[in-house]
Formats: sequence, structure tokens, C-alpha cells
Amino acid sequence: MNWRLAIVLVLLAGAVLTGWHAWKDRLVADDAAPAEARSDFILRDFEIIALNGEGQESFALRAPEMQQTPGARTMELATPLFLMPVLPSGHWEVRSKTGWVNENSDLLKLRGNVIATSPMGATRPTEIRTEQLDVYPNDSRATSEALVTVTSPGTRMQGTGMDASLTGKRVQLLSNVSLINDPKRR
Repeated sequence: MNWRLAIVLVLLAGAVLTGWHAWKDRLVADDAAPAEARSDFILRDFEIIALNGEGQESFALRAPEMQQTPGARTMELATPLFLMPVLPSGHWEVRSKTGWVNENSDLLKLRGNVIATSPMGATRPTEIRTEQLDVYPNDSRATSEALVTVTSPGTRMQGTGMDASLTGKRVQLLSNVSLINDPKRR
């Protein structure tokens, strides 16, 4: 046997063996590393104004951070402040610990220490407190299934579940309702 042929066969065997080990290690690494889903974007310290189908302001949003939900077209928010317009002027201010906005921006899910305050200069200033609130900005409506406390001058209502019209000055508590009325505090 020619010595050149022997060297070529040894080198060929080494190349095949090295390739097989590299391919085998790649498969083990791929199985061990889970695919990490990443957000398409993250905004920090921002303010946006969302418009409805008629081009009118639906809501304004300020937050220290917003990111797109990985694999979806929804948004996740940290400590958001929503400003919901009320005609003729003014905005409801709605704050929470976290927030979520659906793909069409027509549902806002607010969770953790939610506080909604009626517009400045309202004839009857109102504050709504709860742990979870779903806001439908196109309908100027808010709902909750949690314990809700509604406070206005001289009145404090508490109940489980709520349906409220942010423009119609109507707040309906759904069950286990209690009312404290102190006319002197108006």
C-alpha cells in the first residue's frame, strides 16, 4: 500500500469523525437551550395618544415601560397612567401597577392598586379604587369583578363588581353593596 494513500485515508477518517462529533454536539446544544421569545420592541419613558376609528382621541398613555407581548400583537405595561377623554373637556386619570392592551387598543386590563380619578373641575369629584379594572375606551366604559370602592364628597360606596360609564357619570356596583353617606363632608 502506498504511504500517500494511507495518509489520505487517515485524514479522511479524522475529518468524518470530527464532523460527526460536531453534528452530535450541535443537536445536544439545540435540545438543551429553550427558545427564548423576545418582544419586537420596548418603549421606555414614553407618552402616546391612541385614536379611535373616527380619528378622535381614544386615550393617552404614559408609562415608564411598554413592550409588545412576545408572539402576539398585544402590549404589556409597567405602572401606566391612562388619560381617558371626557367631553366637553378633561380626562379621567386611571393608574395601576400593571396594564395590558389588546391588539385593537379597545380593551385595557389594569391590575394592582387601580385608582381612577374623575376630571379636574367635575361637578362631583369621584375616585374609584380596585385591584382590577377593564376599560373599554371606545365606549368610555369600565368594568370590574373585584371589590370596588367609590368615593365622592360626602359619600363612600363599596361593592363587588362594577359597571361604569366614564362619560355618563354612572357607576353601578353589582353585589354586596354598602353605602356610607355623610352630608356634612360635602
